[in-house]
Amino acid sequence: MAERVQITGPTGERYVEVLSPKALELLTALHDALDDRRAELLALRRRRQAELSAGAMLDFLPDTAHIRADTSWRVAPAAPGLVDRRVEITGPTDRAMTINALNSGAKVWLADFEDANTPRWENMIDGQLNLKDALDRTIDFTAEEGKSYALGADDTLATIVVRPRGWHLDEKHLLIDGRRASASLTDFALYMSACAQRQLDKGKGPYFYLAKLESHLEARLWNDAFTIAQDFLSIPRGTIRATVLIETIPAAFEMDEILYELREHCAGLNAGRWDYLFSLIKKFRTRGRDFVLPERNAVTMTAPAMRAYTDLLVQTCHKRGAFALGGMAAFIPSRRDPAVNEIALAKVREDKTREAGDGFDGSWVAHPDLVPVCREVFDGVLGAQPNQLGRQRPEVDVTAGDLLAIAKTAGGVTEAGLRNNVSVALQYLAAWLGGTGAVAIECSSFDPRGRVNSSDDGKTGALVFNLMEDAATAEIARSQIWQWIRNDVILDDGPLVTKDVVERMIDEELVKISELAGTGFNAARYGQAVALFTEVALADSFAEFFTLPAYERMP
Repeated sequence: MAERVQITGPTGERYVEVLSPKALELLTALHDALDDRRAELLALRRRRQAELSAGAMLDFLPDTAHIRADTSWRVAPAAPGLVDRRVEITGPTDRAMTINALNSGAKVWLADFEDANTPRWENMIDGQLNLKDALDRTIDFTAEEGKSYALGADDTLATIVVRPRGWHLDEKHLLIDGRRASASLTDFALYMSACAQRQLDKGKGPYFYLAKLESHLEARLWNDAFTIAQDFLSIPRGTIRATVLIETIPAAFEMDEILYELREHCAGLNAGRWDYLFSLIKKFRTRGRDFVLPERNAVTMTAPAMRAYTDLLVQTCHKRGAFALGGMAAFIPSRRDPAVNEIALAKVREDKTREAGDGFDGSWVAHPDLVPVCREVFDGVLGAQPNQLGRQRPEVDVTAGDLLAIAKTAGGVTEAGLRNNVSVALQYLAAWLGGTGAVAIECSSFDPRGRVNSSDDGKTGALVFNLMEDAATAEIARSQIWQWIRNDVILDDGPLVTKDVVERMIDEELVKISELAGTGFNAARYGQAVALFTEVALADSFAEFFTLPAYERMP
């Protein structure tokens, strides 16, 4: 079996602990059983996109109506460590984040190999080692200023839930019979081999978040992967639990079916709202002005289409005994600026209050300082109960038209909004190409309602916010620009959005970024970011994910 696997990435001192013969044997078994089906499902995505671009519409599937109508089936009961999920923290698997997330007071840590990470070979393998070390309690970290970090007591730590990369991604440093391995199956197999038994020994289990699914057939593929891995490792079937991010518009029409396919292993669904917005843009990018969203920061969760999406998610989950998890609060609290904190924390509290009131069982934050805010809100609704599974939401009645009511989204497109998309995308792409996937980006053009200001003199406001951004933000920013150019969008306070206008703004925003960064500005890295941004935002063809061409630029 070993002779079929070629590792082309660099070898670290401890990499064999993760890239063990057992792990590579499991990965090969998964590859043999599932990779051809993965390719077929990705081709199905492309066919569906072609149909949508030609004028087709999404709807609930007639062939699976019997699954939706059958009220008798439920997902598996909540597993140990996943009964109470009122606060979840997300972040990459670097050493510092691993310790801080586990110590944060959150109930769950989404240990991210996907959007908050960059898929450098060292990031992927070191991240797996960090999870193993955390379970062995051999992990520690000392910051540059000398502060040391260590894990708290086991009973205070968050439950680890790993997010592997999506089905669309390959792992170019692992070849099986000369063919790139699936990135999803790579992340999954390495974690299962190194950590599944360790998790069971802790009284929990191997748990996962599943990203970027577009159909119940893709959920079935994951379910088959779970069965193969559990049998291979002699772990009882049903030990694995998975929470699916409903972060694509096709998946929103198949929530019941996704739960059904994973019902032996399913823990719930999450409203992955930033990628969901990206999916709305991507799937209907050529369909005219009725499918053009306002600028990114003007789209709130109270927009009719977004309300339909979250209401249906909560109702579907609770009807099937599954958890419903809310979206991300990305604000990074400032310990130096009380004015910023007062406004931003009020915004976070408002968002979490809406989610708790809607019946969500918990929600996400990006920073440990937001854990108490989220917990306080959900404590106020849950009380002594660990979740809201008993809240069935029978009043919800969502149609296909409700999910697709993009034209009802209030807001416009301003020069500040366009510039914000350009600036944030460039900053994020530069960081991503440098190996960082969770990026603190300064946003100084927000008003107290969380929307982009467009002042007459073009100057930004006095308040400066830092947001923890991941790949979804860059995807929304670049795809909006692509769509605005091709739909002849005129700025509310400026010209028609054209390639020339965007190229001029790229130059202008680079000057601002350079001035803010000072001697820390990496001209070569930003040159790479501009080239990548131009490819994914201004080219005639639309890149499905910026991470696909970006990954090929990585060593």
